[in-house]
Amino acid sequence: MNKSITVGLLGLGTVGSGVIEILRDHKERIEHKTGCDVTIKSVLVSDMAKERELPAETELTDRYEDITRDPDIDVIVEVMGGIDHTLTIMLEAIEHGKHIVTANKDLVAQHGEQLFEACQKHNCDLYYEASVAGGIPIIRSIMDGLSSDRITKMMGIVNGTTNYIMTKMAQDGVDFDSVLKEAQDLGFAEADPTADVDGLDAARKMTILSILGFSMPYSLEDVDVKGIRGISSDDITYAEELGYRIKLIGIAENDANGVSVSVEPTLLPVEHPLSSVNDEFNAVYVYGDAVGETMFYGPGAGKLPTATAVVSDLIAVLKNIRLGTTGTAYVQPQFPKQVRAQSEKLTKKYIRLHVDDKSGMLKELTNIFADYSISFDQFTQKATDQEGERELMMVTHKVSEEDFEKAVQELKTLDSVRKIDSVFRVEGGE
Repeated sequence: MNKSITVGLLGLGTVGSGVIEILRDHKERIEHKTGCDVTIKSVLVSDMAKERELPAETELTDRYEDITRDPDIDVIVEVMGGIDHTLTIMLEAIEHGKHIVTANKDLVAQHGEQLFEACQKHNCDLYYEASVAGGIPIIRSIMDGLSSDRITKMMGIVNGTTNYIMTKMAQDGVDFDSVLKEAQDLGFAEADPTADVDGLDAARKMTILSILGFSMPYSLEDVDVKGIRGISSDDITYAEELGYRIKLIGIAENDANGVSVSVEPTLLPVEHPLSSVNDEFNAVYVYGDAVGETMFYGPGAGKLPTATAVVSDLIAVLKNIRLGTTGTAYVQPQFPKQVRAQSEKLTKKYIRLHVDDKSGMLKELTNIFADYSISFDQFTQKATDQEGERELMMVTHKVSEEDFEKAVQELKTLDSVRKIDSVFRVEGGE
């Protein structure tokens, strides 16, 4: 005999309506996989008067207590977003014995430890696959599929909005502001795109992946974040001439010197698989000692891809309920946090600058770089439409972040340097 499971849904926007659609259209398949009949009893909304198509057994409420304190509700699916108020709701729900499925990356990145501790105390599950990379099962792959391996690096495109913008800038040769407006008109970017274009959204996702992949309590505050606002069409053109494409890349690395996590515009060789990931799609590389390189690719957002990840988590909770194993999935991080020092972060760098076209100018520049043992993999220069000016584009060999930053600060003091236009990370191409 099948067990009946009752769900409370917090939020009925794009993802919430997708969850209802999947549970309706895949009802028999889900029941076959779990042995559970799933019913959405209540949905939390902000506008009770708005007309909606809901299952006959589902009721609306604008009071979260109607869901968190309902003894008939077993699982709460949270897809409304927010941080502080949502945290209060989640903690109350857990105190009342509700299992949680969430798509809220902000909440998990900033308060995941607190939520997991509450779940352990009250024997509840907390699943959050949809919080990173939409429909790509990257969290489950790290937690389960790669659990026997030692992960040393994770690298990928984890924000669809910025990838769409970068794709259009590269393909159509248009500037950032024009593409951003187009993305907003099409619904790929929010009215306030700050979290996306300034890299914060990707940083939250990389924080979650780092905690899981490295079994270390890494913090969002430890992530080096740089967005895409400063990228020009010239940068994209020159990168192509040097054999690279620019993408907003999240990179998390773990070695004997500690963990380093960054989100920043990065030059990738054109032949790198991530270079061909376009539009709103996401992709994540995971490097393991045993497995080597694996790549996960798919839609990073969208109604049904994200809802699929949410319902997959719900299925995992249902199976745990049937097996009597709820509250046991979370494992405390194995290692204490160890953040890699700037002097130990070794990367290649791309720098573009405008300089005086005069004798001795290159010697001044190379002397500064030589003082910090910085050598170059690629170097090119162009004339500009300004009299007495040259534009230089350089790709270094690997250098410490600390030494490179010191060199850049010294460059700014030279009279011959008119402007430093761009400084980006370079990945690959050794």
